[in-house]
Amino acid sequence: MADKIIDVVIVGAGCAGLQAAVHAVRKKASVLVLGKPGRSSIARAHVENYLCVDGVTEGAELLRVGVAQATRFGAELWEEDVLAIEQSGDLLAVTAESGRTVTARTLILATGISRKKLKVPGEQELSGRGVSYCVDCDANFFRNAKVAVVGNESAAADGALTLTGYAAEVHLVARELAVGEALREKLAASKVTLHEGAWAKEIRGDNAVTGLLLDNGSELAVEGVFIELGAKGAMELAVNLGVLLDTETFSFIATDKRQATNIPGIYAAGDIAGPPHQMAKAVGEGCVAGWEAANLANRLKREAGGG
Repeated sequence: MADKIIDVVIVGAGCAGLQAAVHAVRKKASVLVLGKPGRSSIARAHVENYLCVDGVTEGAELLRVGVAQATRFGAELWEEDVLAIEQSGDLLAVTAESGRTVTARTLILATGISRKKLKVPGEQELSGRGVSYCVDCDANFFRNAKVAVVGNESAAADGALTLTGYAAEVHLVARELAVGEALREKLAASKVTLHEGAWAKEIRGDNAVTGLLLDNGSELAVEGVFIELGAKGAMELAVNLGVLLDTETFSFIATDKRQATNIPGIYAAGDIAGPPHQMAKAVGEGCVAGWEAANLANRLKREAGGG
């Protein structure tokens, strides 16, 4: 575990995360943002319904300005995905895809939500019958089975590694694997079979998954297909920490008006905290989460005699 303790660690570098960083660092807290701004949903959007934005503005430009603003005020940004978050007493250990680990007094989850599906035959029909979107949630159901993970980024790579502790055979299907060197080395040293340069074409099976057809013509005889597109999802990270989801749809993290979750010191903001999925809501919630997390971190430091 790293010796230095960060007051506020923010997972997600979109609108909510960057706004949280701005407010937290202005409260004299040390702030680290982990995430890739270019992967934020706003990076590909055209914004015209946000207050004080005249005409149509490119989301990528707003993010560029936001990153510059947050770092100018003193926040640090690591353009890396987060692979794991673990509680260590009253602190949190956050592990990035490079293998670097930082210790946090407080945490803000602001990664947004995954809207991506493979959109291939068999996916919808076999969802819940061998098709899963969460390795951390469902790995235990596939003990001693043959499984495949589909995805190009850290969620897929880390998910495949996790599954080696459960499944008898693990395949990772990636059109072009875009992960850091440390994660790629872990894959190479594991029992994961990498199919790079291929992609899923069809998930086969009647009442349950029996195979995955690839676009290179080969077919993998598997009983499970995990679809992990993009970075490690905040939902998976949250579930592992015991963070509660909304009780009606179980599709977003439940928070109070301070953006606090049921776990002291852990906050959530933006799309991951529920609809509407709008930039204005994300920025507002990021403001509140950053303010509250910094206040708590500063109080904890004072109580510990750390200033």
